[in-house]
Amino acid sequence: MQLTGSEIVIECLKEQGVDTVFGYPGGAILNVYDELYKHSDEITHILTSHEQGAAHAADGYARATGKVGVCFATSGPGATNLVTGIATAYMDSIPIVAITCNVGVALLGKDSFQEIDIAGITMPITKHNYIVKDVNDLADTIRKAFVIAQKGRPGPVLIDIPKDVTANKAEYKKTVIGPVVPPIDVCEEDIETALKMIAKSKKPYIFVGGGAVLSGANEELYTFAKKVDAPVTDSLMGKGAFPGTDPLYTGMLGMHGTKTSNYGVSECDLLIVIGARFSDRVTGNAKKFAKNAKILQIDVDPAEMNKNVLITEGVVGDIKVVLGVLNERLTQQSHTEWLNKIMEYKERYPLSYHPDELTGPYVVEEIYRQTEGDAIIVTEVGQHQMWAAQFYKYTKPRTLLTSGGLGTMGYGLGASLGAKTGMPEKTVVNIAGDGCFRMNMNEIAAAVRHNIPVIQVVINNHVLGMVRQWQNLFYGQRYSATVLNDAVDFVKLAEAMGAEGIRATTQEEFKDAFAKALTLGKPVVIDCQIGADDKVWPMVAPGKAIDEAFDEKDLKEKK
Repeated sequence: MQLTGSEIVIECLKEQGVDTVFGYPGGAILNVYDELYKHSDEITHILTSHEQGAAHAADGYARATGKVGVCFATSGPGATNLVTGIATAYMDSIPIVAITCNVGVALLGKDSFQEIDIAGITMPITKHNYIVKDVNDLADTIRKAFVIAQKGRPGPVLIDIPKDVTANKAEYKKTVIGPVVPPIDVCEEDIETALKMIAKSKKPYIFVGGGAVLSGANEELYTFAKKVDAPVTDSLMGKGAFPGTDPLYTGMLGMHGTKTSNYGVSECDLLIVIGARFSDRVTGNAKKFAKNAKILQIDVDPAEMNKNVLITEGVVGDIKVVLGVLNERLTQQSHTEWLNKIMEYKERYPLSYHPDELTGPYVVEEIYRQTEGDAIIVTEVGQHQMWAAQFYKYTKPRTLLTSGGLGTMGYGLGASLGAKTGMPEKTVVNIAGDGCFRMNMNEIAAAVRHNIPVIQVVINNHVLGMVRQWQNLFYGQRYSATVLNDAVDFVKLAEAMGAEGIRATTQEEFKDAFAKALTLGKPVVIDCQIGADDKVWPMVAPGKAIDEAFDEKDLKEKK
């Protein structure tokens, strides 16, 4: 049957099982929005306050559900406003499809009103992108985009459609889309090598990254850890792939990881790396990282092998598949002496904080207590992000949504809207610093408009906390441009946007505020007033090895 380009866009989205789109309309994309209006009973559109919020919402939807997130934007500034969100998704391997519309084909390249080469701009931050100049190519292009976004290492794909292509007609034939199935072929020689390395190891350690979450390998990972009988650490992106309540779990690795994990990885003789990319925030001084260990890396992306850290051996393949094969062949290992040593470290170096004050760690632990560990936690970027990683025990994958690779301030609120839309039965909490919250706090209006009951917790220290921490420790306490000494009232701001606003200055006030927020069924902003110089501990100084982690006690003893 003959359909317009706009009709083809909507029909292809329906083919892919898309039920929600996040976006912001404009002139170039009007035809698509007009068609979307006719299908509002099949595809829900969430109008964000800004296109960046739409990209982050699509990202949060994808992370929470495991499906592809979709966002719309018009040409020119509408399209460029998606860029930060697309880059965020790219760095963390999140499958989203961004659909933008442009000026007509005849106007391309002529500096036309609101024209921009968005395909050129986003080329370095997408898995692939397209500009569709012929309506006859449109349906196949959209189908390819969804496959590319999900296949192998996931990531964002952009499709740019000139306005006249959305109006032109082409023959359309509905296609039934099956799930993207990971290939099951894994190199036999690599599997045998991995099994031999594990069997020879006396002090193995398992390091889990975001790839384990993306592959849905949490059950296989749990079985593998028990069979290897090894302690488990994770990256920020790997949270929830292995349960944070399990005795084998030792906390996060790296710059703000636990001393137990940092010391253990530095002393192990085999580091088994599962779906992690050796970020500089994890490795510290890469030349000294896991200096006593052979490194066995399992990853779907061969480009990650030997990219940041030289490994001993690697197994390329989907993590769920690889671990399944290893579990079938692996005999039960026993490392009692090694585990006893790691458990001694856990007892000696627990995470702690000042018990009587309202602090970031207290807020996170109270959220954990009241949600019984069953919420989706979203964060912005900074000190609060690290506290959320340290003090909330993630037992399931896709329950911590955070910008790990790009470190995007302003990510969390939009992402929380996407997460709550995709997982309406879950409690969704966005934890932000006051600096991050300011960046995209206009999305509270979108939450109210669509009645999306997210709980926004602002850890408000009136400074840019993580930058100030570095200034305090490494820049002679010169607080250049990090003090937010203005009169912004987040409670009044929340109320002005139609949300509930609550201020907490003590532990008891926060406890009551959060309990109330859980019952309201509407967007809530809780403004938590904490000290300006609270810090994230432990910490590894830039350029240092991870086993040189220090905390507040170490700093006092050194002074």
